[in-house]
Amino acid sequence: MGARPDITAWRPDVEGIDEVFHAHFADHAYPMHTHDAWTLLIVDEGVVRYDLDRHEHGAPSSVVTLLPPHVPHNGVAATPGGFRKRVLYLDTGQIGADLVGHAVDRPVLRDPRLRHRVDQLHRTLVRPGDELEAQSRLALVSERLARHLRDEPAAPQAHDRQVAYALRDLLDEHFVEGLTLREAAAKLHSHHTHLVRAFSREFGMAPHQYLTGRRVDLARRLLLGGMRLPEVAASAGFYDQSHFSRHFKRVVGTSPGHYARTGVATSETW
Repeated sequence: MGARPDITAWRPDVEGIDEVFHAHFADHAYPMHTHDAWTLLIVDEGVVRYDLDRHEHGAPSSVVTLLPPHVPHNGVAATPGGFRKRVLYLDTGQIGADLVGHAVDRPVLRDPRLRHRVDQLHRTLVRPGDELEAQSRLALVSERLARHLRDEPAAPQAHDRQVAYALRDLLDEHFVEGLTLREAAAKLHSHHTHLVRAFSREFGMAPHQYLTGRRVDLARRLLLGGMRLPEVAASAGFYDQSHFSRHFKRVVGTSPGHYARTGVATSETW
């Protein structure tokens, strides 16, 4: 009997991602099969060998692999000890159907920056409550994938002060309850990727960083006003206590509990 695989799979609350799949296989061999979604794969250990449309390919840890929907493929370890991989199944709205043929011809993308962005997206997806960050990262990943398939140059920096300030105003109005990137795009009549680029260019931070900062600022005021930690987390828009504590400590430099116990609010507080 083969070794039992180590598998984690879930469907995140992020539009455009049908499934997240993390797995370590020691001896599993995938038969020929298809998916309804785009398969975005990075390998963390080992090498995967696979056939796609009757052509053999390899997926080492240095590359990003993009397999198109409805095209048969298989997969097996090409190195001793199996392989460890992380996969995103992206719905077909993320990448145009006109690019399926390009992906069949070139499923292997040698782009270290893209590989890093996909890794960051996975790290964000394992943290509940950071959906706006995941949406922003997904928008940039999907754009870069499409540009690869079309052989287009990298996207230029977006100069659009009007939309950047409009998005900031929208985030100010909804920072506690939050809003999705696509909701913001619909309200501002702009593409969601353009929103991320324009905001980041204008303010030197991504929209999700601004939103988190507003929530942390509110949490500080509530803590110094005597509100209990669990109530502060909910009142400031955080997913749960863990989500609150992680972001608060990262921004302020100490835990919410320690901050509240100081009982001091001065003009020197950052």
